[in-house]
Amino acid sequence: MRYIPHTEKDIREMLAKIGVKDIEQLFDSIPDELRLGEKQLDLPKSRSESELTGFLARMQKRNINSEEVSLFLGAGAYRHFSPALIDHLISRGEFATSYTPYQPEVSQGTLQAIFEFQTMIAMLTGMDIANASMYDGASALAEAVIMAERVTRKREILISRAVHPEYRQVVETYTRSNEIEIVEIPFSANGKTDVDFIVDRLSDQTAAVVLQSPNYFGVVEEYAGLKKHLTEQGVLLIVAVAEAISLGILKPPGLRGADIVVGEGQSFGLSLAYGGPYVGFFATQNKYLRQMPGRLVGETVDRNGQRSYVLTLSTREQHIRRERATSNICTNQGLCALAATIYLATMGKQGLREVALLNLKKADYLKNRLRKIKGYKIRFDADTFNEFVLECPKPAEEIRDALMQDANILAGVPLKTHYPEFPDSLLICATELNTQEEMDRFAEKLEAM
Repeated sequence: MRYIPHTEKDIREMLAKIGVKDIEQLFDSIPDELRLGEKQLDLPKSRSESELTGFLARMQKRNINSEEVSLFLGAGAYRHFSPALIDHLISRGEFATSYTPYQPEVSQGTLQAIFEFQTMIAMLTGMDIANASMYDGASALAEAVIMAERVTRKREILISRAVHPEYRQVVETYTRSNEIEIVEIPFSANGKTDVDFIVDRLSDQTAAVVLQSPNYFGVVEEYAGLKKHLTEQGVLLIVAVAEAISLGILKPPGLRGADIVVGEGQSFGLSLAYGGPYVGFFATQNKYLRQMPGRLVGETVDRNGQRSYVLTLSTREQHIRRERATSNICTNQGLCALAATIYLATMGKQGLREVALLNLKKADYLKNRLRKIKGYKIRFDADTFNEFVLECPKPAEEIRDALMQDANILAGVPLKTHYPEFPDSLLICATELNTQEEMDRFAEKLEAM
């Protein structure tokens, strides 16, 4: 039996209050052809539990598992080794919830884990503070753009076209109703963002410049020299990091002039999981603390002088007056942030560096192997991390599909979808989990095509 608290009288009074004749009038915006009306949903007959279990198992087998193919996909989601310790620890009863408690101080273990996450992210990014995590890298970038507008009171954002296309789409969605103007920065022939364009395009209306490093093409951006020009114009520099493992060897963005650093932490111990859930990170300078979205956990002492953790800042509309909230759609991915924290603690500073170097060396080996194949060449000559763009002698989709069908190799992401000017280019990734044997096999299959 359904519990419907509203009486017919309640419904009539509510409809009268908003000036609507009946409930059906609320759905006038939905075209008739999209309504069911008297029709019934075309659903299959019900199944027993055993039948349904078998049916779902058969459906599951249609998925491609990353362990069953040679995987060279990246583009924002990366296959890295995740120590077994992570799943063991995050499954403990102390961490039974993936959400920050609304009476947080009674959950000291959860708060301590978040505090450690914040500390590690601040160290990796070279920033003063980091929040308790975000939904993912794309939404973290969108929140950074909105924060820049809030800080500077300006409404123009310059964003590199070499930033992940889906990140840019999320930014556009977030800012569409905020009267924020998005201006795309072109990239040069070497795959790096055109810094000269930025300098020439800056104005008194520019709130922030957005870069990604390594960018969507895997190219490591050079932006330290840009800071002087931005400071003179009162413009913030936002740097996004889609491949967090790169922070193991690259100079922290905060030490290269970034005012806000955001990114995707999926590489820190989280599986690909067909696209999520992942964990975003957000770090900035102390002076922007009260403009930062999300939550911040702090360390203090209790009445007995014992170390304890508290929710120091929470600028979400659920916790403070709505008009003063910095965001109403951000939360911290507690369980995913916990996994990332355990990964970083397990690997340590040296372990993270070693993994990053392995990624760099594996991708460099594959890049040099593929560039020797007749008809193929590396599109951009700038330094890259674990991804690079391969220009093919025929359409990239054709190459990808043939390798998958004939050799069970997922060869990469065709750039044509987001960059029509590159119809014959594949974005290829190699991580520490790609063996030399499978990289050689990839090259041999290309040679034979």
